[in-house]
Amino acid sequence: MNAVDWGGFLMVFPRTIQRGLYFINKQEGTFKINMVRVASQNFLITPTMYVYQSIYIVALGATPIQLAMVYSVGGVAATIITIPSGWLADKYGIKKMFSIGTFMMILGAFLFALASNWIMTIPAMIIFNTAYTLVVTLCPTICGSCLKSSERATGMQLCDSLSAIPSLIAPIIGAVIVTQCGGFNVDAIRPLYWMQVVGFSMLLMLILKRFANPSGRKESKVNLDFVNSIREVFLQGTTVKRYIVYSLLFAIPFFVTNVYLPLYAMEVKGASEYVVGSMKTASWILPLLLAILIGRLADIFGRKRIIYITTLLYCISFLFLVYAIDPNMLIISGIFQGFYMLAAVTSGAISAELVPISILGRWFGIIGFFRGLVSIVGPIIGGILWSIIGPSFVFFFLIVVMLMSMALLMTIPETLKKSIT
Repeated sequence: MNAVDWGGFLMVFPRTIQRGLYFINKQEGTFKINMVRVASQNFLITPTMYVYQSIYIVALGATPIQLAMVYSVGGVAATIITIPSGWLADKYGIKKMFSIGTFMMILGAFLFALASNWIMTIPAMIIFNTAYTLVVTLCPTICGSCLKSSERATGMQLCDSLSAIPSLIAPIIGAVIVTQCGGFNVDAIRPLYWMQVVGFSMLLMLILKRFANPSGRKESKVNLDFVNSIREVFLQGTTVKRYIVYSLLFAIPFFVTNVYLPLYAMEVKGASEYVVGSMKTASWILPLLLAILIGRLADIFGRKRIIYITTLLYCISFLFLVYAIDPNMLIISGIFQGFYMLAAVTSGAISAELVPISILGRWFGIIGFFRGLVSIVGPIIGGILWSIIGPSFVFFFLIVVMLMSMALLMTIPETLKKSIT
């Protein structure tokens, strides 16, 4: 299979960026620096975590079931850190947590680069997943603290889309490196991890020197003990238990596709290095083009309506993937994968409006804990379906899961203009 030319699509991005400059300029500095942090992080992790990592572990000797074990063990460690991370962020500040998480990502990438067999990727996965879960869990706290409720969905979509621009380039750079170094093999993928070690070291210096805790948050004011501080979230929040179950279902495709989608494209559909990389690049097209529009629609007409539409369109991506007969259909599948991010960011706007700003850290920590449980179970389910029933059934299963999440979302009240302050 051959790669396709994305030049026509890339020409529209400057106009999209220009439309969001005014919105960004009026926000506080923390919001802006966080966009730089997320953009750098996206560039560094995309070629490995989202494209070649599962291929790398299989090349080191893992079977699909062993691959699931590596990801699940990493998910256990990540799950353990989530709730304490939210409590610590509320008590000591987000900057400290971001600094710790970034340092751990340096260490995790270093261990991945040194791995000589699949078993050696387990400690690397534990450390890196723990760190990544830590920073991703706390990242929405920045938007929840810095943005007004009336423009929160727009701001979160804009932040995610503009900071995702490096992710358009990263998979292609990764494909060039892997191809030039010999294709889908260990020695060809390993340089991507060394690139992470250098990149995350530079990012850590940026956080230490330029990042500041959001001005709207009062740090070091958590006077309750850990258990009671978590109980406070459930007492002050709105329909938080139902939202947790919804977020559980919604997170399953994220953890399953990261493991099995690139592997499926390579092994079942015969995709080349460039096609696999281009599929990930394609998944950022719609979030970049539609982020501001989707955010405004969600801020005007409601979060839930947008989530229903984008989730259904995301499900179509799996049909294009399974029934693909040429590279173009795989690329189209990648484009429709972008609807997941649009739905996820809009869901994030709902989650930020279910509890008071003062306890957002703990709330996102709780959500992250349950997402961590999915990161343990999801790859195992995918591995069982892949090995026993067939690779394609992994993606049919994900369609069913997303339909179930929409059914549950119907029972959660619309939060537009009803956020807790």
